[in-house]
Amino acid sequence: MKKKYRVTYNATVTLSFVLICLAVTLLGILTKGSSTQKFFTTSHSSLKNPLTYLRFITHVFGHSNWNHFIGNVSYLLLLGPMLEEKYGSKELIEVIGVTAVVTGLVNYIFFPHVALCGASGVVFAFILLASFTSFKEGEIPLTFILVAVLFIGQQIYEGIALKDNISNMAHIVGGIVGTVIGFMLNKKELQKE
Repeated sequence: MKKKYRVTYNATVTLSFVLICLAVTLLGILTKGSSTQKFFTTSHSSLKNPLTYLRFITHVFGHSNWNHFIGNVSYLLLLGPMLEEKYGSKELIEVIGVTAVVTGLVNYIFFPHVALCGASGVVFAFILLASFTSFKEGEIPLTFILVAVLFIGQQIYEGIALKDNISNMAHIVGGIVGTVIGFMLNKKELQKE
């Protein structure tokens, strides 16, 4: 008897996040970027405007174009299911939310002339969080050190040496958020044992 295979919605938070990003990106393409600019890009707008506070969170859903979306979503789909299985859906929502708010606030305060959109901060949080998957009490995984040096070092270098339209700040801050949350989650997990 042949076994039947079925498609499963295996990583609820990851897939939902990706689908929201897809919908927002398609809406941005249909509106020629105006919806992305108005609702999914954080910039130095008035604190009297309620959208300013909303965009501290929603900027992670917006992407400037299809290539920007595909680049981020590839990493999200690669890392998200593993992280969701290890840490849980609730914790992954916290990682996404904290990364969104922190990168939005840092961008607003320190880079007032830079508009920020995209999930790359979340991607870097996931990358650094993934390097903690084999964390043990009293140890610092070499994979974490190598990932931190390579990814964060590259972002610092590119932020100084290159003048492209990529927010290296969001990558660095996302990596720091992933590191802090990864350390806290693994410490809590080790205390349960």
